[in-house]
Amino acid sequence: MGEWSGSCHCGAVRFRGEAEIDELTRCDCSLCRRRGALMAKVHESALTIEAGEDALVLYQWNTRRARHWFCGRCGIYPFHRKRAAPDFYGVNVGCLENFDVEAYPWRVADGLTMSVRSGEARSEWSGPRED
Repeated sequence: MGEWSGSCHCGAVRFRGEAEIDELTRCDCSLCRRRGALMAKVHESALTIEAGEDALVLYQWNTRRARHWFCGRCGIYPFHRKRAAPDFYGVNVGCLENFDVEAYPWRVADGLTMSVRSGEARSEWSGPRED
């Protein structure tokens, strides 16, 4: 799937992309575990917000490096800027038009040990080592 488009539930936020999606992830950090989204990792140059940028609400926590956006009207999470790879987005594939989740492999991404506040931060994670 090279070209794709998506939106939040109410349609206020609409976006498109041009990138091959070959794998999906489900992060096990406390936020992602609760929202349960399957995500595709795409480079920042591949994602274009077509409408509704003003409807997006930013949520950050822990190191405040990752930037999680939600639609302020319907509450759906369409994408986030990744902490471990800040020039990439995690796109919620549940928001993509005509996307067959069953056609793609998925794995759990290790977000649980990414926290620098937990004292268990792995050395390969980029970002600050202090709060």
